[in-house]
Amino acid sequence: MMTKLEFLEVAKRKLLGDGLEPCTIDELQQLENQLERSLSRIRARKFRNLVFSQNQLFREQIEKLKEKEKILIEENTKLREQCGMQPRQASEEQEVYMDVETQLSIGPPERRVA
Repeated sequence: MMTKLEFLEVAKRKLLGDGLEPCTIDELQQLENQLERSLSRIRARKFRNLVFSQNQLFREQIEKLKEKEKILIEENTKLREQCGMQPRQASEEQEVYMDVETQLSIGPPERRVA
């Protein structure tokens, strides 16, 4: 009678590819399925970690760009004052962003008749 520890040691060796000779085809298929499930879980975890790190990187870049924007707005205000121009209003600074219309679309391409 094998103890639980011995059973786990044997299972570990099989997962590592040792001691597979006495295994039946069914045992080998079960082992293969177990390895595939484990690999899928590892890949999913790795993907989640990658997405999290990319999101974190994007957040940091956005913060740096916001700081840079603030510095540029302050510098622009100083330059306008030096040139004798009226300083921009806060609403004017935010109007810099504009919508751009494109011919891009999401979904399957449509056939166009010329």
